[in-house]
Amino acid sequence: MNTVSEIGTPGSSVKSADRCLDLLELFAATTSDLTLSQVCAETTWPKSSALALLRTLLRRGYLIDAPSGNGYRLGPGVAALGSAYLQRIDLVAVAQEVVRWVAHECDETVHLAVLRGTNVLYIAKEEGSGQMRMVSAVGKMIPAHGTGVGKVLLSALSPGEFDRLFPPGHDLPRLTEHTVTDRDALRRMLAEVRARGYAMDDGESTAGLRCIAGPVRDVTGQVVAAMSVSVPNVRFTPERQPVFRRVLLEGARRVSLRIGCPAALWDAGFRPAGCEDEGYGQ
Repeated sequence: MNTVSEIGTPGSSVKSADRCLDLLELFAATTSDLTLSQVCAETTWPKSSALALLRTLLRRGYLIDAPSGNGYRLGPGVAALGSAYLQRIDLVAVAQEVVRWVAHECDETVHLAVLRGTNVLYIAKEEGSGQMRMVSAVGKMIPAHGTGVGKVLLSALSPGEFDRLFPPGHDLPRLTEHTVTDRDALRRMLAEVRARGYAMDDGESTAGLRCIAGPVRDVTGQVVAAMSVSVPNVRFTPERQPVFRRVLLEGARRVSLRIGCPAALWDAGFRPAGCEDEGYGQ
């Protein structure tokens, strides 16, 4: 086993290793093949140095020759590494730290949930320091249509999937006096969620409680979970609402990136207008 002295002190780096990683990130950031000249132009490296690194990555399968014969592109070695990482992901373990961070930043209760039929299943939860405590618990299931996390998850379904879960004439259970029970009204609400990039729950699952929920996306961009921050009406003030939204969406984004979703894909898929002015993603 290597000791610290054998591998270098913390924070030290090996120039050639850094450059190999720089090259992989350069290829990952473009959809086009890159020639040696283009690599040198982007990196300002001498051609001899760049060519040696390219040949090393080519030999190891992390790059392949472009079909045109003029340039390089990412190879199967990169896919194998990514696949090995994704196979070992535990969503709850990956997300728990972020759930805790969002709860601390907002000082309110935060949930992470997945869809199970017409219900949401809570898989992680962190309480704020407020006196009001929610009856929700990890492992509990609640009808999806009455929750913020549920609306996010339902909004990602295809029309056919939605119809299978909620066939025409299907009555939606009422959880509070504010719950939307009309199927067509729910469908319109989900279209708004897709356009806006996040969902709201205005006392629809628990009287006196509001929440904001955002999507967690996987490596393909599919919504696989949702995160929410739940706030009693009295603390859901106009001044705090933008903060809740910004922190919540940043938390959902962080979890998404940790399970393999490319940053550009998450930002393009669910980035609500106006969040740029609130420091979103910073």
